[in-house]
Amino acid sequence: MLVWVNGAFGSGKTTLVEELRSRWPQALVFDPETVGYVLRGIVEVPTGDFQDLPLWRRQVAAMAVGLVEEYRRPVLVPMTLVDPAYAGEIFGRLADAGVEVLHFFLKVPADVLAERIDGRVFTPGDPASDERIRAWCKARIPACLAAADVLPRGTVSLDGELAPPELAGLVLARVPAAARP
Repeated sequence: MLVWVNGAFGSGKTTLVEELRSRWPQALVFDPETVGYVLRGIVEVPTGDFQDLPLWRRQVAAMAVGLVEEYRRPVLVPMTLVDPAYAGEIFGRLADAGVEVLHFFLKVPADVLAERIDGRVFTPGDPASDERIRAWCKARIPACLAAADVLPRGTVSLDGELAPPELAGLVLARVPAAARP
């Protein structure tokens, strides 16, 4: 089983996954950004967004399938994935491999997202880089919010302003009883 926690940058995906992991110690955490960082070190990413690389999408799906199959443990995935075609491609590969996916989307108002992004430090000691990353994240807020209406069928929307323990409880309540911690 794979639990994908989706939402805009600043919506609380990583925080929720950390809360889930504390309650579900057997779960593995897979952050697809690591695949993007590896690819970015090898090839040019013309658009600046590694999700635009077909290889990223294939590798993310392959890694997720591999983790589920090899380790037979639940996998938690905190990742913004809002392009419907990309989500369809990745989730389709997971479905083809027989991996059950619970997909959650954290909904948070744009002003709250901007405030959260402004409060983050992405690259300690490099304020110029931080500003570039913040601007990139904030520029994607509209697309992330619009994606809430076009995400795959079965996506569960959650109020991303709820406290992480409450959100974790809502997520775990959707996990089949046999897989729950």
